[in-house]
Amino acid sequence: MERPALRRQAVDYIMSHYAIARRRACRIIKQHRSVEYYRSRKDPQLALRSRLRELAASRLRYGYRRLHILLRREGWQLGKGQAYRLYREEQLQLRSKLPRRRKMAAVRRDVYRPKRANQAWSMDFVADQLVDGTRIRLLTILDVFTREAIAIRVGRRMRAEDVVDACNQLVVRRGKPVRVFVDNGSEFSGRMMDLWAYQHQVRLDFSRPGKPTDNAFIESFNGSLRKECLNLHWFGSIEDAAETIEAWRLDYNESRPHMALKGMTPNEFSTMNKTLQESGCELTAGD
Repeated sequence: MERPALRRQAVDYIMSHYAIARRRACRIIKQHRSVEYYRSRKDPQLALRSRLRELAASRLRYGYRRLHILLRREGWQLGKGQAYRLYREEQLQLRSKLPRRRKMAAVRRDVYRPKRANQAWSMDFVADQLVDGTRIRLLTILDVFTREAIAIRVGRRMRAEDVVDACNQLVVRRGKPVRVFVDNGSEFSGRMMDLWAYQHQVRLDFSRPGKPTDNAFIESFNGSLRKECLNLHWFGSIEDAAETIEAWRLDYNESRPHMALKGMTPNEFSTMNKTLQESGCELTAGD
C-alpha cells in the first residue's frame, strides 16, 4: 500500500471503526500528516470531463482513442494519455474484447492491394430484423482503399438483381472498379453477377470457403455496422431502417475516425490522397 490515496482510505477506515484521532491513525498507517491533509490544486477539468461523457453517451462503441480524436477536432488541447486517464476515471470503458481464436488463418498467395480509390470494392450481406420480427438483409459495399462505405442497400430479400442494380448505380456515380471482393453466395456467384463483371471488365475475387479473412475489410466494416448501428436501434419498417442506416453510413464516412487511416475519416483520407496523386505522390492506408 504505497499510494497516498490508498493510505488516506486506510486512515479513514481506522478512524471510523476504532474511534481514534487522525494523528494516531496516521502514525499507525505511517502516513505523514502533511500528505494526509494535502489536497490537489489541479484543475478538475469539469467541462472537458462533461464533454467526454456526452461524446461517450452518443458514441456508445467508441473507445478513448476515437473520443480523443473527436475532442481534438472540437479544439480541446489534450494528449492521448490524458484522454485515457480521464476515460478511466469517468468509468467509460467498453467491455473487454472476446478472446481470440487460437487458429492461424492461411495467407492468400495472390493478395491484391489497390493503390488508389475505386480500384477495389468489397461487398457482403448482413442480416437483421424489424420490431415485428420481419427479416431484412443489408447489402454493404466498401471501397477497399479509402475504407469508404460507398453503399448500403436495405431490403427484405436481396437477390442477384439487386446486387447488379446497386453496382450499376455506383458505376454511374464513381466509375467501375478493377476488382470486386465477394464470398461464394449465390447472389455473387450466379450468372447475373458474372455477366455484369464480363460487360464491365471487372474481376470477381471470391473468398475461399471457410476463410472470411480473405474478405477482411468488409467483415470488419460489418462488425462496426452491427455494433454501432444495428444493435442500438429498433426499426419499425424497411423505410425506417433504410433512413437510419443511411444516416449512419454518412456519419461513418464523414465523422468517424478510422484507426487504419491514422484517425482520419474515410472522406478526409480520400480527399488527401486525391490531392497527393495530383501532385505526383501516393498515399496508402496505414502510412
